[in-house]
Amino acid sequence: MVTTDLIETVVIMMNNIKYKNIKMIVCVLVFFLSLGIIGSYAQPDNIIPDIQLNIEGTTDPERTVNSLQLLALLTVLSLAPAILIMVTSFTRIIIVLSFLRNAIATQQTPPTQVLIGLALFLTFFIMSPIIAEINQNALQPYLNEEIDQAEAIENAMEPLREFMFTQTRDTDLALFLEASDTDLADNAELRDIPTTSLIPAFIISELKTAFQMGFILFIPFIVLDMVVASVLMSMGMMMLPPAMISLPFKLLLFVMVDGWNVLVKSLLLSFK
Repeated sequence: MVTTDLIETVVIMMNNIKYKNIKMIVCVLVFFLSLGIIGSYAQPDNIIPDIQLNIEGTTDPERTVNSLQLLALLTVLSLAPAILIMVTSFTRIIIVLSFLRNAIATQQTPPTQVLIGLALFLTFFIMSPIIAEINQNALQPYLNEEIDQAEAIENAMEPLREFMFTQTRDTDLALFLEASDTDLADNAELRDIPTTSLIPAFIISELKTAFQMGFILFIPFIVLDMVVASVLMSMGMMMLPPAMISLPFKLLLFVMVDGWNVLVKSLLLSFK
């Protein structure tokens, strides 16, 4: 009997505890729900903009032409980085600077952002006469409504094509002319060469010139690496990485010959 009474007492106490806990949980939930409702009423009305893209018909041909011109302009802007890289001096400059960093073996020094920034400013410096000519003969007359869009594009491409033709090797140009079955007379001029053949020929010519300059850059640093490796092997320090020892000497050599000045001067003079 004593055991049965004790069990009943424990069950009653547990029920009371559960009931109290349930009441406490319910009170807490009601409290937070009331705070959420009050907070939602206290918030101001937020106006969400309604953005719609509609295609509507028109009977005005001029509006259609303007829309197509805007679409073409957006397309050109999206391709602007590729155009800057492919038809200017940027390709040769950035490849040579990358070869220099690999030759010195300084890993990420200078950082990639610094090399790209330097290459961009050197590109603007080299291409500034061409940009000025394009602005004078194509952009400003078009903005002043002196010439139409087709003539503006033709005037803009003329100095750019001349620059690419000057830097392009004859063998590279002949490759694409032959591949496109384009027959040119012996007295053919620059205007007779299609742009679709001139641009890829210019790109591979720039790559070849950049690799040639990179090879010349590697020679003194490779010689220095070989000398340091030979000295370490003669001293029995075969476990010591030669690159770790030669790095300070590479930096010292590059600074003593004023390497940045020599390299940038060589890049500027490499463009005819």
